[in-house]
Amino acid sequence: MLAAMPPTPPPTPDPGEPRIRDRGDACPGALRLHSADDGRLARLRLPAGRLTSRQVEILADAAETLGDGRLSITSRGNAELRGLADDCGAELAALLAEAGLLPSPTHERVRNIVASPASGLDGLGAADVQLWARELDALLCSAPWAAALSGRFLFVLDDGRGDVAGLGGDVTLVAVGGGEAQLHVGGRAVRLDSSDAPGAALAVAGGFLAAARKAGTGAWRVRELPEGYEVDVAESGVTAEPVPAPELPQGPPPSPGVLGPSALSVLAPLGRLTAAQLRALLPADEVRLTPWRGVVVAGAAVDRLPALDATGLITRPDSPWAGITACTGRPGCAKSLADVRADAAPDPAHALPVLPGRPVHFSGCERRCGHPHGDWTDVLATAGGDYLVDGVPTPRTALPEAVTAARTTR
Repeated sequence: MLAAMPPTPPPTPDPGEPRIRDRGDACPGALRLHSADDGRLARLRLPAGRLTSRQVEILADAAETLGDGRLSITSRGNAELRGLADDCGAELAALLAEAGLLPSPTHERVRNIVASPASGLDGLGAADVQLWARELDALLCSAPWAAALSGRFLFVLDDGRGDVAGLGGDVTLVAVGGGEAQLHVGGRAVRLDSSDAPGAALAVAGGFLAAARKAGTGAWRVRELPEGYEVDVAESGVTAEPVPAPELPQGPPPSPGVLGPSALSVLAPLGRLTAAQLRALLPADEVRLTPWRGVVVAGAAVDRLPALDATGLITRPDSPWAGITACTGRPGCAKSLADVRADAAPDPAHALPVLPGRPVHFSGCERRCGHPHGDWTDVLATAGGDYLVDGVPTPRTALPEAVTAARTTR
């Protein structure tokens, strides 16, 4: 059936054709603001998505006083402030630095570290990879050469449950138990002592930079290296045992609801949190933004779920908002062909079924910014005001039924 066609992937070079990067990485950061139709945009890297209670308060204040009153969560568990004034850069930088959110101005765009967000909270997983994330971030920020990494280069740390292993990391660490870990890079893997894992991940990132320089193609990510210029783990200084036919574990992300005796998981509708919703997450021992545009709240009592639900946060896996994401769309993005956030809002008369592993993403243009990894239903705006649902032309008025069919027929 046409409705069962796989989603149209973002444009890529032809097979076997190396991607040539003839310009520097312009990825926005906290200090390099991006100009959008709704004002300036700041993207703040949060290793493992971690925020203290004080940092949550400061970001809520910044969203209200400097931005549009909301915080966006990215597909890497980072944070974005939008609607910023042209002249607010210095004030924002000072505020973030004072909050401890800019430990290294030269490295702020390369602190891309995703880690299993429930690690250490729910009794699952082979190791607490949140500890790896802290160590790796410290090593990353203290290595001057690491500032040369692209703002898109990604470290992924999975505690063995498989929730983040498939998120397309350039360097992926997986806890395998027995005090050991696997390091995956470029389709190959090695086994090493877990205590050496963070340092090995950084060393392999250095090996990528060396390979990229030799290739001369300006590669930003490991998958962009041309054939013959693979990252060599041994030449990177990592002594470890190769793993034959390495496979990454696959597991579901945390569902909205209770994670453990003192941890909760919620999702942000379409990936955006109001300042009020941010403050409602407190008190907490720690707040962790997730790659699924949600939040894990550590140190939260189970009986707080109804109060969080009342703020508009998604607290149940059967919510019609669960599994639906969208890019910025109009009016914030000049390239967008539609107000995709308005069109993505669930219609109570046609609530989309919540299917494990079957997210839906609404895109305003063919760049498909922020789309999920893996299998997802692709809803793409077209110039005529209608949409393509997994490639099938669909009138805007028929979206609920078409998206429901696309999710249920695969």
